[in-house]
Amino acid sequence: MSFLIIDPAPPRFNRSELAVPGSQPQLFEKAAKSAADVIFLDLEDAVAPEAKVEARDRVCGVVKAGGYGPRELIIRINGQDTEWGKADLKAAAHAKPDAILAPKVTSGDDIRWLDEALSESGASAALGLWVMIETPLSILNIKDIASTAQTTRLSGFVMGSNDLIKDFRAEPMPGRENLAACYTLAIAAARAYDLLVFDGVYNDIANAEGFVAESKQAKAFGFDGKTLIHPTQVEPCNTIFAPPAEAVQQSRDVIAAFADPANAGKGVLKVNGKMTELLHLAQARRMVAVAEAIAQREAVQ
Repeated sequence: MSFLIIDPAPPRFNRSELAVPGSQPQLFEKAAKSAADVIFLDLEDAVAPEAKVEARDRVCGVVKAGGYGPRELIIRINGQDTEWGKADLKAAAHAKPDAILAPKVTSGDDIRWLDEALSESGASAALGLWVMIETPLSILNIKDIASTAQTTRLSGFVMGSNDLIKDFRAEPMPGRENLAACYTLAIAAARAYDLLVFDGVYNDIANAEGFVAESKQAKAFGFDGKTLIHPTQVEPCNTIFAPPAEAVQQSRDVIAAFADPANAGKGVLKVNGKMTELLHLAQARRMVAVAEAIAQREAVQ
């Protein structure tokens, strides 16, 4: 008996997503020089109402000009129930970022509407759609939202932890116990429909130890990466969410062991003293692919 091993598709990964207020152009260059995997230029929460139109024009101009290297560029637009939302969507579609990030979605119908509106605005099929998961309804409807990825451009989730705390009428807890159920549901939905999912922001910029602890917790939850609000958070975030060197080497050994003709037909092997099954082979192949993709991206930054 033999097992057919199919090469996996190139891995989708991002570790760090640095938020940059669209109304503060002095921060754009700093973001461009950072090692963030993703930069999202914000037109929503970080921009005052009177500055939103100017910020929209500036951000779209920056995206069109390029110069951000291999990292992904995302524009977070305002909600479609605001006076700026629809114009933001059209302008962002024409600017051609890698994706837009839409806030306050609550259902699969919201995703389908956004997808259609982007297409009608001239967006190419390559333009991704990320959405904020930040309302009680988005948590209750998380499967409905995620399932639209099968027929739309939906690419990923970003947790809006501060908004969830506000809408739950809750208080922040150091261990985030009161958000654990939300995180688990969002991650389960993301994995079921092959979406990336990012943890929310850590608010205390000066507390480096607290940021590291929360990032490690986010990785343990299963998040792909974390949303950041300051360039100093990029390096520790990238380190935490990258595959550890020893795990990558073990993965290479697993791949080599299953590729050895002497082990043909075996579903379980002992690799470096550890019992290893075919499911571990799939994990190993993805880990090595991510590690190689990270190395390639960092080599050109």
